[in-house]
Formats: sequence, C-alpha cells, structure tokens
Amino acid sequence: MALYLIGDVQGCDAALSLLLQHIDFSPSRDQLVLLGDLVNRGPASAAVLRRMMTLQGSAQCVLGNHDLHALAVAHGVRPPHRSDTLSDLLQAPDSAVLLDWLRQQPLALHQHGCLMVHAGVLPAWDAEKTLALASEVQAVLQSPQLADFLPQLYGNTPAAWQDRLQGVERWRCIVNVLTRLRFCTPEGLMEFNTKEGAGHAPAGYLPWFDVPERRSADHRIAFGHWSTLGWLDRSDVACLDTGCVWGGVLTALELCPDGRWGGRVQVANPEAAAPLT
Repeated sequence: MALYLIGDVQGCDAALSLLLQHIDFSPSRDQLVLLGDLVNRGPASAAVLRRMMTLQGSAQCVLGNHDLHALAVAHGVRPPHRSDTLSDLLQAPDSAVLLDWLRQQPLALHQHGCLMVHAGVLPAWDAEKTLALASEVQAVLQSPQLADFLPQLYGNTPAAWQDRLQGVERWRCIVNVLTRLRFCTPEGLMEFNTKEGAGHAPAGYLPWFDVPERRSADHRIAFGHWSTLGWLDRSDVACLDTGCVWGGVLTALELCPDGRWGGRVQVANPEAAAPLT
C-alpha cells in the first residue's frame, strides 16, 4: 500500500486523472491526500469533487482558500471573482451534494508522522495544537452556523494568534493560518499581501517554515498553496503546489510509513489555462 500526497488540483481533473494513471493508483490498495484547493481556476471543479467522492475511503483532502471561497460564493455571501471558474460546480445538477461533501472536509490531517495543511503553521503551534484548532473550525463549517460564519470569514485580522481569541475572530485567524499563510515574523505576525516566492519576504518576515525554533519542527509538514515557491523538498517540509493550473505540473509525493518522503511523480497539465510566470 502506498500513500500519495498531491498538490493543488484547482479543477484540473484531466491532470489529476493522468497523474493517478502514472502512479498506478489503486483505491483497493493505495491512499491519496489532496492538499487543498481542489476547485477553481481550472475547467472541471465538479469532476474533481465527484472523483474524490467516488474514491471515498481511499482518498482524503484538506480544505484550501479556493474551496472555502467556493462555499462562500455558493451561499451568496461572496461575489464571484472575475477569474473564477466555478460555474460548472455551482450549476451542476448535483451541486448541493458536492458542496455539502466539500464542507465536511478537514483543515488539517496527520498520517505517518506528517502534518498536512493547505498553507502553513504558525511558529507557536505544534502539530497537536494545529489539529485541535483545525477541528474547531471544521465543527463550524459542518454545523448550521455555516451561513452565519461565511460572511465573516474574510479579512486579515487578527494578524497574530492569541489563545484568548474567541468566536469569529478566533476562527478567522485559524482559517487564515491554515489556508493563506506564507510569511510571518518570528513572533507569529502574519503578512498576506506578498505572493511572490520565498526570496521576496518583506522586511522582518520569513517564510513560515524558516522561522527558527518553530514548535512544529518535530513533524514533517506537507503543504500546497504557494505556486510561486514551487516544488520544495526538504527533510522537514514539502511544498507540492507546482502551478498545475498556470501551466506548471501536478505533483504527487509518496509518504512512506516511517514518515520519510518517497518518490515524486509529476505530469504536465493538458488543459493549462496560462503559462506559469
């Protein structure tokens, strides 16, 4: 049995299908984890979700910022962005079923000693705390509070985590860490405007995984979200967002039972929207 981690699919079901063929994925034998942003910007968001539902039991995912955006647009609390490609999902005959499945998914997972999130982890959070905080937001997304929560989900504040945060501010901060984080200070102050690669950190900020003495350093962490960072394969962290939807590739990384990274497989996207820049 093999466990494969796959980066941001973003509605590119043809690339996902091709990648699964290349790794000879068998749902009766293997396991799959998608690292968030299953939908949007690519042409077939509904097909990606249907595929994941069909593979239920052998496939899992964590939620990314585009997945939460799709839920917000579907509930009428967020206008579609001009570059969104969510129509196939929102207008599908099984749209309600697909979106309900999406809202049930976690924000963090842990297997074989590896913590899996879409974006990042703050320096003060260890793996146990990250999973516990993710579970708090998961409970809200899965509850009747969803429609009330989604309009308040957006914003860059609080910019730093404090244990005393409560209610919507607490949940928003957790969501921002797990689905949007790239740069932060050693004290955990987050910055969300810079979307370039690691070498473009604003003064006083670092890529979250380079902060010295971060408490999650005793776990390997796999994440996506950062296409301008691209493929990153270190002993402690792996970034699997290799810009599939922007003309890059879709990446699968095997996670071995002892927690080591295994082999990597990449496929070009046959339906890429634009060249990666």
